[in-house]
Amino acid sequence: MITTEKTSSIHDFMEQVKLKNPAQHDFHQAVHEVVESVYPFIDKHPRYKTAKILERIIEPDRIIIFRVCWEDDQGNIQINRGFRVQFSNAIGPYKGGLRFHPSVSLDTFKFLGFEQVFKNSLTTLPMGAAKGGSDFDPKGKSDNEVMRFCQAFMTELIRHIGKDTDVPAGDIGVGAREIGYLFGQHKRLTNRFTGILTGKSLEYGGSLIRKEATGYGCVFFVEEMLKNQGNSLDGKICTVSGSGNVAQYTTEKVIQLGGRVVTLSDSAGTIYDPEGVSIEKLEFVKDLKNVRRGRIKEYADKYGCTYIEGKTPWGVKCDVAFPSATQNELLLDDAKSLVSNGCIAVGEGANMPTEADAVKYFLSQGVLFGPAKAANAGGVAVSGLEMTQNSMRISWDRSDLEDRLKGIMQSIHSQCLEYSTDANGAPNYVDGANIAGFVKVAEAMLNYGIQ
Repeated sequence: MITTEKTSSIHDFMEQVKLKNPAQHDFHQAVHEVVESVYPFIDKHPRYKTAKILERIIEPDRIIIFRVCWEDDQGNIQINRGFRVQFSNAIGPYKGGLRFHPSVSLDTFKFLGFEQVFKNSLTTLPMGAAKGGSDFDPKGKSDNEVMRFCQAFMTELIRHIGKDTDVPAGDIGVGAREIGYLFGQHKRLTNRFTGILTGKSLEYGGSLIRKEATGYGCVFFVEEMLKNQGNSLDGKICTVSGSGNVAQYTTEKVIQLGGRVVTLSDSAGTIYDPEGVSIEKLEFVKDLKNVRRGRIKEYADKYGCTYIEGKTPWGVKCDVAFPSATQNELLLDDAKSLVSNGCIAVGEGANMPTEADAVKYFLSQGVLFGPAKAANAGGVAVSGLEMTQNSMRISWDRSDLEDRLKGIMQSIHSQCLEYSTDANGAPNYVDGANIAGFVKVAEAMLNYGIQ
């Protein structure tokens, strides 16, 4: 229980954060969630307070913003903005994805980079935290335009990264194609073949199950939450939002573990298939979204199920929900609807997809809630394993990597349980993840002295 005095301290702390970082609402939300968890813990461990670890950990090591000029197919000069927020290298080289999307801003990358600090810490792998990307939109661009943009982007980014300094990966809008162009430009400019990026194709140093890792890892984490309560995913009805990489492989692993996924979505609407998405239907979705770049409505047209235009999946009755699309997609009213429909567990596949009030409501109702920094850490975990394989000049096989991923997600669950508080009879995995992630980074920072 947080006392009134501590609540006031948290309020005062957050007011200072907002004053120093105005109009960065996603960043404020991410920081507030962590501060609520760790403030009482810090009060019990004054060495963290004396060293002002919390104040230091919310400040990025550096923020890099740069211009990216490139030429489109019509010969017109286009100008975009590039970002890299290097948040913390306390426990290893900076590590985190690149996102290409027109909606991004400095706020986006600060919130994602801050979350990455704790997520990477939880994996137990030696990785710091960063995030970056551009307001460039790869949708609707030719392959040559994407190539020219990626080459221009890497020409500037190369000044700030390195295999022992900062190792970017893919994220929204940055898939195998974009990683290939970025890596190729890095190799061209340096005349070195190093593991400078993760998410690479297998032909030049990529890792098996990297594309599956975030979705698989999220399902493994939810299975551990349920197992801790004497339950499992077998026979459970599951709703999944999104239809991209995370949603696809969340669905695949749920099917393998005996669950039934009844929804998928995109920005235009949601499909509801009460019979469940089968492996055959999932292959259609992969082709639709990864190859043809179509809309999820085509699934409803092909398989004769319900299409709910302009809506998210959270009104559909389910046992387990997997928000796997984008940040703040699941609102308080959605949480109330899920709980009233009997939802017992939520696993965040996307980054911060549940708004703060909705998270509090789930916890107040005893719903098992797997926060993103724990539940979707599978992607960066396998990125870390890709770095290891690159350093050793070896490749592990698929089954070995999936076993390693499952072991990492089980370890993350155990760490969360170790530091979790009570949430109406269920473990509070939000507190557990925040505190466990904080402790490892904080201890490293204490060892370095003041810097």
